[in-house]
Amino acid sequence: MTASDFIVARDDFENCKTISTTLPAADALPDDALLVKVDRFAFTANNTTYAVLGDTVKYWELFPAPKGFGNIPVWGFGDVIASRHPNVPVGERLFGYFPMATHLVIEAADVSKRGLRDGAAHRQNVAPVYNAYARVSGDPAYAGKQGDYQALLRPLFMLSFLVDDFLAENDDFGARTVLLSSASSKTAFGLAHLLHARGRKVIGLTSSGNAAFVTSLGCYDEIVTYDRVTSLPSDAPVAFIDMAGNSALRAELHRHFGDQMKCSMRVGLTHRANDAEEAALPGAKPRWFSAPETIRKRAKDWGPGGIERRFSRAWAGFAPTLDRRLTVTESRGPDAVRQVYLDTLKGRIPPEQGHMLSLLG
Repeated sequence: MTASDFIVARDDFENCKTISTTLPAADALPDDALLVKVDRFAFTANNTTYAVLGDTVKYWELFPAPKGFGNIPVWGFGDVIASRHPNVPVGERLFGYFPMATHLVIEAADVSKRGLRDGAAHRQNVAPVYNAYARVSGDPAYAGKQGDYQALLRPLFMLSFLVDDFLAENDDFGARTVLLSSASSKTAFGLAHLLHARGRKVIGLTSSGNAAFVTSLGCYDEIVTYDRVTSLPSDAPVAFIDMAGNSALRAELHRHFGDQMKCSMRVGLTHRANDAEEAALPGAKPRWFSAPETIRKRAKDWGPGGIERRFSRAWAGFAPTLDRRLTVTESRGPDAVRQVYLDTLKGRIPPEQGHMLSLLG
C-alpha cells in the first residue's frame, strides 16, 4: 500500500515535491497501531513557522522524511481505516497533528473515550499536545465549517489565550495599550479579541495592503501601517507583542517608545526577516514567549482540566465571530496543495482566507 507525502527541502523551503511512500498492510500493523487516512488539514502562515523552527523545536522529528527534506506538521482530521487496537474501531475520526500526507501510522497509547496519544518513540521530544488526538466522531463542534475553524484557528487561539493570560497575570507590565504586529495574522486577531474584551486598548500594526481587512475584524481600537509607527504617541506605557519577527520593525518601535516600552515579547515569525545578532535596544528587553512554560504553570495553578475549561470558555466567545472574519476555501490534490503552500510561503494568501487542504484527489 502506498501513500503520498508532501515534503520540502529543509534548507530551501521553495524546493518542494510530492513523493510516494510505502505503508504496511493492515494485517502487518504492529499491536495497538492504527492506519489513518488523512482526510483534510489546515494550512496557514503559522505552518511556515513550524518549518522555520523545525530543528529548534524538533518539529522535523514528528514525521520523518528523506534526508535533507522535512514534512511540515499540520492540524487536521483523519479516519482510521485499519486498527490493531481493541478499543479504537475502524471508522473512528481523529483530530490532531498530522503530516502533509495521505496516511499516517499511529502507535495508539493512553486510549480513552475522548482521545489517544501517538506513542511512537521518534515523536516524544516535543510537547505532549503535538502527540494527542481527539476522538471526534459525531461531534458537531468538529463537523463542517465548525470543524474547519477548529483546524484553522483553535491551535492558534490557544497561543492567543496563553499570551493574554501571561499579560493579564503580570498586569500587562503596567501598560494599558498593547501593540500587535502582523495584526492580520490569526494568532494576532485572536489575541486582540481577548485583550479588547479585557478593556485594553489594542493597536494593530499591519501593511497597507492588509489594513482594510484588519479594520473589518472589529477587534482593534486603532490600525497603524508599518510606515507610520513613529506617528504613535510615545508618552505612555505600551506592551509590544511581536507576531512578525521583523528585526527592523522591532528596533524602530523600541527607539520610538524608549523607556515606555514596558514589555516586548516575541511570539511569531510571519515575516521571517530577523538579524542573527541584534544590538541592545531601549526599553524592556525583547524575549520569546514560552507557551510550554505557561501551560506548566497554569496546569499547576488551576489543577486537572483547569486550562481546558478556561480555554473552552474563551473559544466559545471567539468562534461565533469567525463567520464574518474568515472565508474557508477547500483544495484537493498534490498540485493544489503545492500551490497553496507556495502562495502562503510567499505571502500571497489574502488574510481573510483560510485554506483546508487534502493530498487525496
